[in-house]
Amino acid sequence: MKQLGAWLADVGAEAAFRALVEALPEAGVFVVDGQRDVLLWSAGAERLVGFRRDEVVGRHCLAAVRCVACLGACGVAERGRVSDVPLTLQRADGGSVRVRKWGSAFFDADGRFAGGVEVLLPASEELAPVPEPAEVVDFHGILTRDPGMIEAIRVVRNVAETEATVLVRGESGTGKELVARAIHEESRRRAGPFVAVNCGALTPSLLESELFGHVRGAFTGALADRPGIFVQAHGGTLFLDEVGEIPLDLQARLLRVLQERVVTPVGGTRPVRVDVRIVAATHRALREEVRAGRFREDLLYRLRVVPIFLPPLRDRPGDVELLLGRLVARLNERGSRRILSVEPQAREALRAWRWPGNVRELQNVVEHAFAVGRGEVLRLADLPPELRAPVPAVPRPARDPAAEMREALTKAGGNVGEAAASLGMSRTTFWRRRRRLGL
Repeated sequence: MKQLGAWLADVGAEAAFRALVEALPEAGVFVVDGQRDVLLWSAGAERLVGFRRDEVVGRHCLAAVRCVACLGACGVAERGRVSDVPLTLQRADGGSVRVRKWGSAFFDADGRFAGGVEVLLPASEELAPVPEPAEVVDFHGILTRDPGMIEAIRVVRNVAETEATVLVRGESGTGKELVARAIHEESRRRAGPFVAVNCGALTPSLLESELFGHVRGAFTGALADRPGIFVQAHGGTLFLDEVGEIPLDLQARLLRVLQERVVTPVGGTRPVRVDVRIVAATHRALREEVRAGRFREDLLYRLRVVPIFLPPLRDRPGDVELLLGRLVARLNERGSRRILSVEPQAREALRAWRWPGNVRELQNVVEHAFAVGRGEVLRLADLPPELRAPVPAVPRPARDPAAEMREALTKAGGNVGEAAASLGMSRTTFWRRRRRLGL
């Protein structure tokens, strides 16, 4: 009787494997290499998750296998095998699908992860809504009871277990660097350096030298070799804040570093290999920047393997008083003034304010109140003038809720989390309203 190995040699292992995959039309089968980039994405996976083969092959698996509550939940590389794991995945059209996952890993002679085969099967039971959490979460300095922020924290916890590149989007002051530091502290790289750079605070020439370093004599004033922040962050995490401000020519160099994991200093010829986990952040909608020709689409896909969206403070009303209490307690410890209560008028002004500067602005307002006021009560008179002025009501035109949700999904490219954040609601609330409206 012919042995399996000999038969595979006759018909071809790849042909046999593809035939097996396509014989399972209900199963979503995909294969990843040692870097978790997708090598094969079956027709069943296309039907189940909605992402086309050409959108997935060659990209990190988390670009398409997106868990609703755990974007990093894999385990194949760590455990070697996973069996019948229930997951809820985000579909390309913004919906959700409940699946069960099986997977097996392969390892090289040195025990390094060399890739794996994973299988997704649709679960039979109907997707049940996840109850919105009411608990207070304090996570690496991020204090919240808001469902959208708690969901972002869940993503942070799970993605930290992987090496996936993360793009954090949120307005100025929402805590993007806190999220980046939390990812670092929760990751295997926690013992390595955490290096942060604000890409919008430097001129293009200084930014190039800051990112990639320079050799002596590369330009006027370069009196010695200087390693760039990629080298400084070797073995750790590099936080690129306001990555949308990087000029196009430097974007091309950054893309090469992400692809090849080597940097060449300005004026140098010898490339230096680096081992760095990238967390980028922006307040801009990078898809719109791509359409405007100001940001490279290929770099966007490299950076946006796992997106995390931070809702603004104005959409987290329950967090204002929570954060106010923490900030007052911290300043009380300094001893210059102790505030034991907040008068109702001041509390109402803080609730009504739109917080364009988000948590950072709230911190400045509390420090202002401590500095200008006296006594144990925080009064309306202690707040900055703009908060004391009556806030005029701005009538909002009535909108069709269904049309509003469709528009938000279109602008977010089908990403439910981003669409929900743009409407000031959690993904769970968005999902419920969408289901109620029959979208």
